[in-house]
Amino acid sequence: MRGFYIGRFQPYHDGHHRMVAEIAEEVDELVIGVGSAGDSHTTRNPFTAGERVMMVTKALKELDITTYVVPIEDLDRNAVWASHVRSMTPQFDVAYSNNPLVVRLFEEAGVDVRQSHMFQREVLEGTEIRERLTTGGDWESLVPDAVADTIREVDGVERIRKISNTDTSE
Repeated sequence: MRGFYIGRFQPYHDGHHRMVAEIAEEVDELVIGVGSAGDSHTTRNPFTAGERVMMVTKALKELDITTYVVPIEDLDRNAVWASHVRSMTPQFDVAYSNNPLVVRLFEEAGVDVRQSHMFQREVLEGTEIRERLTTGGDWESLVPDAVADTIREVDGVERIRKISNTDTSE
């Protein structure tokens, strides 16, 4: 059975990683959708799709599951979003999400959707990690080592700090 899990992964963090590890116990293969693939260089979406693909791919090397990491650009037409996702990914049997809109859109499209509990959501969320990246707080303990390495490799800390000084629209 092949599963599908989508997120913006700005950045991919330990909460995502724990959810993927749980999903890996239920499926043989996993398609990871990197959502909002066209967005980058803003305070809400500082990393490019390619950088996020690197983060996820490197972090998942330690898990014993076949994965496919696929960038998914936004489609501002919710009624056809699920078919758009299916057109961009390998076929999957079940989708995993805790996002109410994603759950609804997949269910309306006849996709089996499963949810899981969130892990330390008060800390393990992109907004908190991006804030720590901006202010010099401890962000590295909240992401897999491979993700921290990737953020450093792309000079992500400096990027988000510079963006936060100029980007007031988000």
